[in-house]
Amino acid sequence: MIKHRWILLVAGFGLALTACKNEQNGKASLEVVSSEVVISQLGDTLMAPAPSEKLLAQYEEKKQAFEADPNLENTIWHGRFTAYTGKYREAINIYTEGLERFPDNSRLLRHRGHRYITVREFKKAVKDLEKAQQLIQGKENMIEQDGMPNAQNIPVSTMHGNIYYHLGLAYYLDRQLPKALDAYKDCLKTSRHADNVVSATHWIYMIQNRMSRKKAAENYLRNISMDMNVIENHTYYKACLFYKGAISEGEAIAPDENGNGPNSAMKYALGNYYYYNGQHDIAESYFDDILEGDDWNSFGYIAAETEKVKPYIYR
Repeated sequence: MIKHRWILLVAGFGLALTACKNEQNGKASLEVVSSEVVISQLGDTLMAPAPSEKLLAQYEEKKQAFEADPNLENTIWHGRFTAYTGKYREAINIYTEGLERFPDNSRLLRHRGHRYITVREFKKAVKDLEKAQQLIQGKENMIEQDGMPNAQNIPVSTMHGNIYYHLGLAYYLDRQLPKALDAYKDCLKTSRHADNVVSATHWIYMIQNRMSRKKAAENYLRNISMDMNVIENHTYYKACLFYKGAISEGEAIAPDENGNGPNSAMKYALGNYYYYNGQHDIAESYFDDILEGDDWNSFGYIAAETEKVKPYIYR
């Protein structure tokens, strides 16, 4: 992946002149890049890869449906698929315009909050997701359809669960760990589905340990067993099994059936594990490894960035 430093937006043209250093040859150069870039917490500009033809076709379908009828559902799906193509700020604008038509809509706030996390604007994410949390109090929870369905095409998350999940993450990245812990506890209550249990438990366990509450962290692992029917969140499941001592680190990072090695979420889980157990050199090696990758829109990558710019030690 090419990462760039220093960005100067050219007003009115939607372009940017970027003084950059190509990591492959070490030479500085000027490039004209799209303004649809994200500035990392380390000062790099991050550009999304070109979307596939299939994804572009899906995006066009959602865009046309929205243009024909900009109702709430079409607005949400237009925003989601705009983000999937890498146009995160455009997606944020779609949700913002949607909120003008549908004020105080928790779903629009949830999705805009998610994308504020992607573009590293954590306080804006917190504001949106806190408001979404307030709006759902006393309301019925519902399954949220997946934008990118899993292999079994079975949605595993809920509308309320996603609000609490992303709120917890926004708090965590903004280093408000006590609030992050509460949000993930609320997330755990939204569904008994195994995928929700392992994802919420993973974050609760990490945060409890970061707050020096090891016994409380271990308590939550009682809900984790080797026979859980996890459909989608296999990384979080393996992380929880590793925390519990049911599998080794080698098993946690072993390639999957497709030959893929550990993703950023697993590397961050292991790095965090070593960090709060006092082995900071190993932790840093995991964080560095994540930042050498190109999945900069993943939560594991964003969290690894945060470790570099704002390490957290609970006192």
